[in-house]
Amino acid sequence: MSLFVTFEGPEGAGKSSVVRRLAAELTARGYAVVATREPGGTKIGEAIRQILLAPDHCGMLPQTEALLNTAARAQHVAEVIRPALAAGKIVLCDRYIDSTLAYQGAGRGLDQEELLQLQRFATGGLWPDLTVLLDVPVEIGQARRRASGEPLSRFDADALGFHERVRAGFLAAARSEPRRWRIIDATRGEEEVAQEALAVVLERLPPRPVRQ
Repeated sequence: MSLFVTFEGPEGAGKSSVVRRLAAELTARGYAVVATREPGGTKIGEAIRQILLAPDHCGMLPQTEALLNTAARAQHVAEVIRPALAAGKIVLCDRYIDSTLAYQGAGRGLDQEELLQLQRFATGGLWPDLTVLLDVPVEIGQARRRASGEPLSRFDADALGFHERVRAGFLAAARSEPRRWRIIDATRGEEEVAQEALAVVLERLPPRPVRQ
């Protein structure tokens, strides 16, 4: 059974760590899993990611952000996501369409309907079966980013108000489509958050047969 699960949230929510943990746990349970990320996931997508995140590209227009993200997504869907789903695998993706709607839409102020049309064109209308929102207050997420020791991206330099709008965009989307979204409080420890996320994903999957 294929299943397309995306993980969304503001900066510092812990999405990458949760995806890694879930991929390992589901694989150990006998499921075929592909863990990937956006922007990225392909050679072309990773090159675009470097452009998008580089701190010295601070003059990038919101429209450029949206188009670059969407270009990477088109390649990602064609090269990784659709083939994995066609093979009956579980795809765990760190960010997807909803990040564009939250960051470039709610955050940057681009028109949501125009962004949606662009996403439909790029993905052929492929939407997740399940989207997990790892929600964390902006101040906590930003503090985690600074304490992580990882290189800070261009988005980390954005004003607090931008990140507040992004978080509000995610929450509004989740509340408007509760059948697809599940909100998880990501202020807790990584292990606790990952276990809740695992339970949410397992709800959508048939149990694997016990090996004799």
